[in-house]
Amino acid sequence: MKDFKIWMNGKLVTQAEAVLPVNSAAVFYATNVFEGIRAYWNEAEGELYCFRLAEHFARFRESMKMMRFTVPYQDLDLYDAVRDMLRGNEVREDVHMHLVGYVAGPGLDATSPSGLYINPRRRARVEGGNGLKACVSSWQRTHDNAIPIRLKCGANYQNGRLATLQAKADGYDSPIFLNQQGTVAEGTGATFFMVRRGKLVTPPVTSDILESITRTTLIESLGPNLGMDVVEREIARTELYVADEAFFCGSGYEITPIVSIDRFPVGDGKVGPITQRLSTAYMNVVRGIDQRFPEWRTPVYKPVTV
Repeated sequence: MKDFKIWMNGKLVTQAEAVLPVNSAAVFYATNVFEGIRAYWNEAEGELYCFRLAEHFARFRESMKMMRFTVPYQDLDLYDAVRDMLRGNEVREDVHMHLVGYVAGPGLDATSPSGLYINPRRRARVEGGNGLKACVSSWQRTHDNAIPIRLKCGANYQNGRLATLQAKADGYDSPIFLNQQGTVAEGTGATFFMVRRGKLVTPPVTSDILESITRTTLIESLGPNLGMDVVEREIARTELYVADEAFFCGSGYEITPIVSIDRFPVGDGKVGPITQRLSTAYMNVVRGIDQRFPEWRTPVYKPVTV
């Protein structure tokens, strides 16, 4: 199985050719911002659909603004770059992409010169079809006055890396962060949801979480369409232990169920029916089997006006 080529500053190059200087701010200080984007192959239509590119580009711009650097591409250029990269690699399978803006100049205060690359890779669904065994991490989520999680940058993920390594060393699959106030924030690279007393509950954006695009999809559309009341509010740690269902969600995680937290079973310790229904609904929408919300799916091979 051949490696995908990477789109880098307007050209498709091999992975070996996609390099950055070791003294660049991007390499030495992790001065980058990025988006994780998925595209889904629809076999019946012979089409590859990118999910919610407009929202990913908007969040990408916000991250760049907070990091005080710019990439010399407009959104229309980014649409073309993503589609050119996928067509150039002749992708006809599910694929996960990282859209990365970086600073190539040296120094902690460098904001230029900047560049951009799009790195496609084969990424299976998160292992956890039977549910993850999660724990509340002893590591605290970084907060908005330190390194804001709203900013999607590589440096932020060291917080999640430390928590994940500790969780796995302790015999769990994945950690759940608490924030500085001691309430639930999110997972590592994934938003947290629980079902409690018949309602779908998730922490608010002021709880030191990423403003997740998948989260928004569930809150504004898929949850209500399944007849679920969706509540954004703070979640206390002990509520995790009495939740009826729980799951992580995100572009990378999609919808991944949680079956235990700190070795307390969530509900009956099995994947819950509401989580299953949401997962099925989500996958049908992103793949285009459910043809509602066509504005969320950008086709790669058929002509399209953005």
